[in-house]
Amino acid sequence: MMIRTLLLLSIFLIVQQTFSQNFKINSPDKNIELNIEVDGGISWSASLDGNILIKEAKIGMDFSTGEDFGVNSRVKDHTIEEFSSMIYPAIPHKDAEIKDEYVQLAITFKGQYQLKFRAYNDGVAYQFIDKNKRGRNVISEKAMFTFPEGAKSFFPQEDSMYSHNERSYLDKLVTDITTDEFCSLPVVFTTDKAKVLITETALHDYPGMFMRGNGNTSVDAIFPKFVLEAVDDKAQPDRNQTITTEADFIAKVSGNREYPWRVFIISNDDRTFVESNLSYQLSRPQAIKNTDWIKPGKVAWDWYNANNIYGVDFKSGLNTATYKYYIDFASANKIEYIILDEGWTKSTTEILDFNPDIDVVELIRYGKEKGVDIILWTLWKPLQANLVEILETYKSWGAKGIKIDFIQRSDQYVVNSYEQIAKECARLELLVDFHGSFKPSGLRRVYPNVINYEGVKGSENNKWSKDVTPEHNVTIPFIRMAAGPMDYTPGAMSNRQKANFGISGKRPMSMGTRAHQVAMYVVYEAPLQMLCEAPSRYYQEQETVDFITQIPTIWDETIVLHGAIGDYIAVARRKGDKWYIGAMTDWTSRDLELDLSFLKEGNYKMEVYRDGINANRYAEDYKIDTMEVNRESKIMAKMAPGGGWSAIIAVPSL
Repeated sequence: MMIRTLLLLSIFLIVQQTFSQNFKINSPDKNIELNIEVDGGISWSASLDGNILIKEAKIGMDFSTGEDFGVNSRVKDHTIEEFSSMIYPAIPHKDAEIKDEYVQLAITFKGQYQLKFRAYNDGVAYQFIDKNKRGRNVISEKAMFTFPEGAKSFFPQEDSMYSHNERSYLDKLVTDITTDEFCSLPVVFTTDKAKVLITETALHDYPGMFMRGNGNTSVDAIFPKFVLEAVDDKAQPDRNQTITTEADFIAKVSGNREYPWRVFIISNDDRTFVESNLSYQLSRPQAIKNTDWIKPGKVAWDWYNANNIYGVDFKSGLNTATYKYYIDFASANKIEYIILDEGWTKSTTEILDFNPDIDVVELIRYGKEKGVDIILWTLWKPLQANLVEILETYKSWGAKGIKIDFIQRSDQYVVNSYEQIAKECARLELLVDFHGSFKPSGLRRVYPNVINYEGVKGSENNKWSKDVTPEHNVTIPFIRMAAGPMDYTPGAMSNRQKANFGISGKRPMSMGTRAHQVAMYVVYEAPLQMLCEAPSRYYQEQETVDFITQIPTIWDETIVLHGAIGDYIAVARRKGDKWYIGAMTDWTSRDLELDLSFLKEGNYKMEVYRDGINANRYAEDYKIDTMEVNRESKIMAKMAPGGGWSAIIAVPSL
């Protein structure tokens, strides 16, 4: 009996070993190694330069019927291929040309699914592909990532999955993240050797992913459940909801589909997280042919400054005269757009009619006469309830786009709503700015008219909190911006150092220097970029406005000169034959040496906007200098606490 038992055990182990298969792929430059094991379950690990960053990742999907992924998995076949091509974005957020180079492992499993892994020079990604043709429900998706001992996180902790995803980044040990704590994406994990940023892209017809702690060195993916019922919030029924009933699954799927790419940007150099295009590269291809009508640009924005204009002979506020003043300001400064934010409609739910004090059709006509187009703000709830009629009405008035606010959800229904809105707006040739939204997740490549997203704790928070510090401002380019452009809404002219900052809802001020704000126009990616201050104040700061309005909102090339998450950043961006540099620091004063060897041969004129000598005491102090430079030049960017430094470099006219 003992012999038979041992024989059966030996056979079992041999069978188990037969089922276990290991695969390895490397990035094109060989620095990143991805090891995959299929042993009933599916797991993988990733290393950079021989240093393990993700010790183990266990992945899979559980369904209501049919075959689960990553359970009793058996490999049918696999391929390993190298790919290299160029991507030319219709709206280049950071680069007009993107080299899409990677090594791909495609594993086909016995059953009806496939799993793709890709290794890039700046990270890895994986995606499940369902070959099942029957409809079923996704009960859960397994994605557990274990990091080396001592790993930490810049953790954008959430209180609820019903969220604007506007978070601060908490510095936490991974072992201190409990099972009750979770975050939105993107999120960064750090080891003593390098960092990993986790996000997702190609998110279609599926809920958004969050990451939850385990009280140890691992984190798990969690997802909003499929919503069965959501009722209007009693306090603010126009914009907020209470989700009263959820299903026991996260998505309804039809099978025969691709699931989102899980993206991991990996580097021992923080600059990589700003330069990376992985979120865009892994998105689905463009779905519309004609994009000539999509016009990026700057926007004179009303809500931040509460329409507080002065020095005029009419009463300012939510009225036609005030918005004509905005249009006049935009026209005088070659600003492409103004936004009519909250207050232009008859009510926040009656959005097919105007506030009686605002003649929107006349404002659009007046704007066209002045070369300024108008974007209309709306809440998501009333828009979604009558989408086509509302959008067609706005188009008939001559509006150029919409800013959609208070979306707040990340469940499957709302992810589909994002795409429905993008598609309808593309049909009508309307721009889309998703506000009160989650991070960019691939839709901006499919529909390039999706020109910006919020999903970031931006300058509007100055009106009610002290959260938007210079440290925060030099954290978000490395984390949130890795997913795509962000509607931070810069341009504050009332600037303060830490000691004299105060909260003011109607007359907000920003933390950090004036030069810190100006540098955001180069550092922050936003094809639709706001100027948040009141025109009356901007008229008093014409020199600053003249500098800002020279800076483009889309780019041909991006190079990060210096970068450390939460400490400082210096970015050089090219548009045509001009270069633009933006540098920012936290509350620590810094001198950063800028090597201009990225320039071509020749002499250039460089206009510099920098902190004034007293900016450490009076944050609005600035100085503009002009000098001649070439590719041999090394320039010192001196920044006050909370400071900034910007430059515009052009070939001198003869």
